[in-house]
Amino acid sequence: MILTRIFAKCGELMDSISTNDVYWDPYNVEITADPYPVYRRLREEAPLYYNSEHDFYALSRYQDVERALLNPQTFISGKGGILELIRANIEMPPGVFIFEDPPAHTIHRRLMSRVFSPRSVAALEDKVRAYCAQCLDPLIGSDRFDVIAELGSYVPMRTISMLLGIPEGAQETIRDQVDANLRTEAGKPMEVSTDQPFVSGSSFAEFIDWRMEHPADDLMTDLLQAEFTDETGKTRRMERSELLIYLEVIAGAGNETTNRLIGWTTKVLAEHPDQRRELAADPSLIPNAIEEILRFEPPAHHMARVVDQDIELHGKTLTKDDIVIFLVGSANRDDRKHANGDSFDIHRTIGQTLTFGNGIHLCLGAALARLEGRIVLDEFLKRFPDWDIDLSDAHLSPTSTVRGWETLPVVVG
Repeated sequence: MILTRIFAKCGELMDSISTNDVYWDPYNVEITADPYPVYRRLREEAPLYYNSEHDFYALSRYQDVERALLNPQTFISGKGGILELIRANIEMPPGVFIFEDPPAHTIHRRLMSRVFSPRSVAALEDKVRAYCAQCLDPLIGSDRFDVIAELGSYVPMRTISMLLGIPEGAQETIRDQVDANLRTEAGKPMEVSTDQPFVSGSSFAEFIDWRMEHPADDLMTDLLQAEFTDETGKTRRMERSELLIYLEVIAGAGNETTNRLIGWTTKVLAEHPDQRRELAADPSLIPNAIEEILRFEPPAHHMARVVDQDIELHGKTLTKDDIVIFLVGSANRDDRKHANGDSFDIHRTIGQTLTFGNGIHLCLGAALARLEGRIVLDEFLKRFPDWDIDLSDAHLSPTSTVRGWETLPVVVG
C-alpha cells in the first residue's frame, strides 16, 4: 500500500512537470502559428512544464501566472524579461525600468507615470482620430489594402511620438530602428550581443540634445527637468543616458504592441462577421470588444522571470536562477478563469486579464493601447463595415517577444 502511494505520487509529479509528447518552444514556427492547442494541453497535462532543450520552466494556468506576477520578490525581472536576455547574462543600463527590480524600478516607474498619466492619455483622443482619418480616408473605394502598412505601422508611431515630442520627420526612422532590434530569423532566438548594450537610446540623441537647449511644453522637457530622489538617496535630475534609454523603451513598447493589437482586431473580426456587424451597428460595444480581443489574441504571449528564492510549484521545488516563462497567451484562455476561453465573444463579462501583466510591472501604457485600439476600430468600422482577410498573402512577424502580423491584406466586401 505504501509503495502504491509512492508510485502514484511520483506519477502525479511527472505529469505536472512534463507529459509524454506535449511540447512548447517559443522559437518553433509551427507552434507559434497557432499556439492555442499546445497551451490547452500544457494547462491540463503539464501546468509546470520544463523544456530541457532551452532549460526553462513555463506556467500556463491563469491562477499560477497571476500569483507569480504578484510575487516579484521570488520571480525577479532584473536579469531581463526575455529568455534570450537572461541567457546572455548582460547587465542592463539604468533606465530599462521594465527589466528592473525595486527600489530602482519603483523610482524609474514613478517618473514614467508622468508620460502615461490619465490626463495625458485622454488628451490624445482627437489627435488619434485625426491620424486614423489621414490613414483611412485615402483608402475609401479601394477593394484591397494591407492594414499593417496603411494603419498599424502609422497610428501607434504617430501617437507615441507626439506624446514624447519626437519630430514628425524622424518618426518613421525611429520606428524602423526600434522594430529592427526586435526582429529575429524565423525559428531562431533573438541575437543579443555581449559587446554592445541591448538598449542605448542612441537614435534619440539629437532630439534630447536639442531639447536640452530649447525646452518646450512637452513631456521630453518635463522628464529632462524633473527632480527625483534616486535609489542612493541623492536628489537629482535624470542623466542624459538614462533619458535616452527611457525613450527607446517607451517608443518600442508603444509602437510594437499596439501595431499587433490593430492587426489582431482586423483578423479576429473578419473571422467573426456577425459580431463585427453588431459593433458597426452599436459602437458602444467597442470598448468591451477591444478588451475581448486583448484577452483572445494578446500581442505579447509570454514574459520571463528568474527565480530568486526557492518556491514549490505543482510538487516541484524551483531554486535560485531557474528561469520561468509566464504564458500569458495561455492564461487568458484558461477555462478556470474565463469560461469557454477559446471562444471569442464581444459580450463576455471579462474582468481581469493578464495581457498587460500584473503587479508592480503592470504595463504603464495599457490605457494608451486601449484608447488607440478603441478609436482605430471605431474609425475603421465607419468606413469599412465589411471585410475579409487574404490569408494566402498574410505573414506573421518573426519576433520572439510579440506575436502579430507583418503583412495582413484586407479585402473590402
